[in-house]
Amino acid sequence: MKTKVVRDNCIACGNCNAICPDIYDYDEDGIAYCHIDNNEMTEEIDEVFRSLVLDAYKNCPTEAIIVED
Repeated sequence: MKTKVVRDNCIACGNCNAICPDIYDYDEDGIAYCHIDNNEMTEEIDEVFRSLVLDAYKNCPTEAIIVED
């Protein structure tokens, strides 16, 4: 599984970081991104975070999170 945040759609609500801080963080402008690969969607997410990433995806109010298996 891979993930990233469509930063143009992010409203900095805080859901993704609250749900899965090991994967999602914020830049200096408060916009979320996947910090394990600098939002490039190149790194596989460790299986231990799978359910949390899916929860963040489902709880993003602007559907800014992309998840790919």
